[in-house]
Amino acid sequence: MATAAGQIPQESTQQVLGYPALFVLVALGALVPVIPTGALVSSAAVVAFHQESLPYGVLLVIGVAALAAFTGDVALYWLGHRGVRSRGGSRWLERLRGRAAPERLDQARTRLDEHGVLVLVLSRLVPAGRIPVMVACLLAEFPLRRFARGDGPACLAWAATYGLIGILGGSLFAEPWKGVALAVALTLLISTGPAVWRRVRGGPLR
Repeated sequence: MATAAGQIPQESTQQVLGYPALFVLVALGALVPVIPTGALVSSAAVVAFHQESLPYGVLLVIGVAALAAFTGDVALYWLGHRGVRSRGGSRWLERLRGRAAPERLDQARTRLDEHGVLVLVLSRLVPAGRIPVMVACLLAEFPLRRFARGDGPACLAWAATYGLIGILGGSLFAEPWKGVALAVALTLLISTGPAVWRRVRGGPLR
């Protein structure tokens, strides 16, 4: 009983600190591309998988991550939208355009014309696909509300995908750290694999 009683506050403390930290890091990752948000979500899902609160812990991780990604995307789009509406543009819009390869931007604009904001759902699941589609929406002068309607399901699908990767890693190993290592490896493979494959084939690295 003493052991169980000691574990409850420890788990509660981890949840109180962990979920807000996950939210902040994922939201910042939507603004700053140096944060590996997919790996963060998968790792958090592994930890939640090994707790006794299944399936609510994993669902909470997915919900927090989706809300954080949505918050970051909307904030970034709002900053870029201000640049579109101003005469001289803004540094946020120029930074976004600089992160989108011209070929990918052209493809995103074509798909946006054909399918509308539904392209946003796939853009978050395709490596390096989020920013070109966001820039295409900005150049098409989509209102923030219209962008948000498409980005909400996109963020939920993204969080669920990386949450499932975490569940896979957690189910294969009894030790949480092994599951975290596998989840991180899988997310890195998904995010960097296409670029590495293009380089191996002799194509341009974008």
